[in-house]
Amino acid sequence: MDYTPACLSLLLLSSLFAPWQGAEAQSRFTIDSVTLSVDPSGEISTGTFVDMSCQVIVSHDSSVPLTHSFNLLHNDVVVFSKKTTDDAFFYQLMPARAANSGTYMCRVTVQNKSKGSISKKLVVKGLQTPVLLVNPEMPFEGEEVMATCHALEESGSFYFYFYQDFEQIKQVRASGNMVETKLEMKYAGDKHLHCDYEIVMIGNTQRSNNSNTVKVTVKELFITPVMNILPGENVIEGDVVDFVCKVVSPPFPVSVFLTKDKKMLKEASTNLTHRLRVLAEDSGEYVCKAERGNLLREAYKSIRVKDLFSKPLLKMKPREVFEGEVFTLNCSSKDYSSERINSGDVKYSLYWNQVLLTSGGYYNATAHLSLNGNYSCQAYALDRGQNQVFKSSNQIVLKAKVPVSVPRVSVVGDRLILGKPFQLQCRSENGSLPITYSLLSHHRQVKSRVVNSPRDLAIFNLTSIHSITDLQSFSCKAQNHPSQPPRESSGEYLRRIANIIVPVSKPELSMMPTKVAEGQDLTLTCTVQRGTPPITYTWHHSALPMHSITINVMQGSYIIRSVGQEHGGEYYCITSNPSNDTERSGSLIVEVKLAPWKIFLIAVFCILLTVAIIVFIFVKKGLLPFRRKRTGDLSVKPASTKTDETLRLTHGTGIEAANATPGVMGRNVWSDNVSGSESDDQRSEGIPEVPDIEYTEVQPQEADPGRAPVKKGTETVYSEVRNSMQGRTGVLLHVQ
Repeated sequence: MDYTPACLSLLLLSSLFAPWQGAEAQSRFTIDSVTLSVDPSGEISTGTFVDMSCQVIVSHDSSVPLTHSFNLLHNDVVVFSKKTTDDAFFYQLMPARAANSGTYMCRVTVQNKSKGSISKKLVVKGLQTPVLLVNPEMPFEGEEVMATCHALEESGSFYFYFYQDFEQIKQVRASGNMVETKLEMKYAGDKHLHCDYEIVMIGNTQRSNNSNTVKVTVKELFITPVMNILPGENVIEGDVVDFVCKVVSPPFPVSVFLTKDKKMLKEASTNLTHRLRVLAEDSGEYVCKAERGNLLREAYKSIRVKDLFSKPLLKMKPREVFEGEVFTLNCSSKDYSSERINSGDVKYSLYWNQVLLTSGGYYNATAHLSLNGNYSCQAYALDRGQNQVFKSSNQIVLKAKVPVSVPRVSVVGDRLILGKPFQLQCRSENGSLPITYSLLSHHRQVKSRVVNSPRDLAIFNLTSIHSITDLQSFSCKAQNHPSQPPRESSGEYLRRIANIIVPVSKPELSMMPTKVAEGQDLTLTCTVQRGTPPITYTWHHSALPMHSITINVMQGSYIIRSVGQEHGGEYYCITSNPSNDTERSGSLIVEVKLAPWKIFLIAVFCILLTVAIIVFIFVKKGLLPFRRKRTGDLSVKPASTKTDETLRLTHGTGIEAANATPGVMGRNVWSDNVSGSESDDQRSEGIPEVPDIEYTEVQPQEADPGRAPVKKGTETVYSEVRNSMQGRTGVLLHVQ
């Protein structure tokens, strides 16, 4: 119940503001203009005070003021914002610096409407002069001082530059207007330091003036080291040498170092001594270094160590050893220090793969794979202090060479095609490189090649061979030892292992039967005389492929069942084999005859046609005498004018003529006068026309009582009597 008065107060305030808010939400308005003013504007000097104001004009019908949201933008970035019912706001740059250069614009938002002013450009020339502080101002040489450079009123992205005696010594990038950094004072004396800076802005950069100059007095630091070598700089191996490195009366503690060839030998504070029993490889320059901070001082001394004896040299003879050959190793030192030792004081030991092989400097053996490895020699002698001085020789790697084995010659690609170029390869299974391979043909060298690496191959390009026996004439020689004879292969081996392909010969095409009729089976046989199987046979008819087979024999056949007229024409066959060559046979012309039954039908038809014609002719000839009989006249044509003999016909003769057939009658009448091979028509056509023809009527006599009459009644018989060319009389009778 304690919160009741507070709640009532809130409700009262809400009721007071609600009408205002409702009125603003329901008002109608438009933003007429937004104006930004900058004073002063354009190009100004750094440190100038700049006033900016933004004015908005809004037309509305609301009885209450509208709320304006003002945003001031610098290079499209909001730098100031304000919400107010006032129609203007004010902003100041106190003072303006280079970072304030750029484009300014004011944008006003009222409810859901927004409008911006015209952009105004402001250019601030010049930068604040930086200030440099240095601490300490009197350092020792090699020490570092802390330098601080700042321009507290500037802003932006900074690059600070530091100078010593007007020479730039350092550059630092900073996000703020101040930077601290360390500067090394390397050399003694008075140094003048100053700084400046650069601000990076959109579109350009500006560089400041130089800062104040700070004088720094760098005091010299006396820490130069002193170096001594005892007993001296010229010694002999085995001598003990002391290297002394120190700084005399340093003002501050310093560190000293002894180095040789950039290798640290010893380190100490202020001074050091390094003792060493020297060897020949200890000769050279030694450096004594004194260091404090970044300051470094150095001193140099050289020492020359004479060999007690020279480094032993290991030699092997011969330098290249083949398996089975004898080789020797010899180890010796060329020089020795006669002041300390004699030549016999130097002792040698030979090692094989770091295992003692023999005590002494000489060794010989027969080369073998088991003796391959690294050989070395170690020599030693006693120095003046009875200390052993050891020296090791160079290493020799023994890898006994393998004599070349008998080479094998083979065909590259595992096949050889007669009549085409091919390649042969010579190769030995064993043998150390390099190996010289020579290809021979008929025991004469054709080509040679030296193989120096496992990747190399002894391959020889050859033109062609035309018979299998030519292949065995090739052989190969291999040699990798100059004092050993070469090893030679056999051409017979090449002939046995080579896959030789003989191209197919020109095929011959034949047919069976040689004459074919419709309905018969036709066999086309394609034959080659030589060729490596498998052989592919392809038959063509009128340039079109018909059938193809691949077989392992020298002859292929193709059967055409029940040939017809469409199977006639040109045939040929094409053969090929793994040589990839093709051969074509000659053309074969096939003529398909008619079937026997068709020939029989045609023959029967012809016979029947002939018989029909003959019958027609006979029928025609048989009707002609009957036509003449119906005339009823008998005409007798005189055959000759020399006789007037009259042919008399009895009644009996007329009856016989009447009883006979026309054909028989005709033959009987003309049998004595006309040849049987001539017909009446032919004779009538061949006899010239005779104008005087006499006709005589013959009266029939009484019939013979002993013969039966053929016909009853009176019959008129006409007889034509003609004289033939032979003077004989011909008579043609027509009996009705």
